[in-house]
Amino acid sequence: MKISGEAKLVRIFIGESDRWQGVPLYEAIVRKVREMGLAGATVIRGVEGFGANSRIHTAKILRLSEDLPVLIEIVDKEERIADILPVLDEMIDEGLITMERVEIIKYTHEMKKSESS
Repeated sequence: MKISGEAKLVRIFIGESDRWQGVPLYEAIVRKVREMGLAGATVIRGVEGFGANSRIHTAKILRLSEDLPVLIEIVDKEERIADILPVLDEMIDEGLITMERVEIIKYTHEMKKSESS
C-alpha cells in the first residue's frame, strides 16, 4: 500500500551528552514521540560538528569527543507536529529545531483479513 501527501519534517540538533531526567535527551525525545503516537523518529549520530559556542565536536581517533552532534528527525502531519512542540520546548535546554514542509511517500504492508483477526 502506498500513501503520499504533504507532511512536516522536524530536525532537532542536540549534543550526545545532553540529558533529560537522567536519560540521554535523544532517547527521551524518541520515546516521547512514540508515546504521543507520531508517525516516526530517527536518531542520527554525527561524526563532527559545532553549535552556537563554535566548539568543534569530532569522532577523530586522536580527539575523541564525548559530546558528538546528534540529529533527530521526526515526520508527521503538521497538526501532529504542533502537538509535540510544547513538549520539546520543555525538554530541550540547548539546541536547534528546524521545520520544513515535505512531500512524503510511505509504503506500508496492507493487512489481510486473516492478519487482522
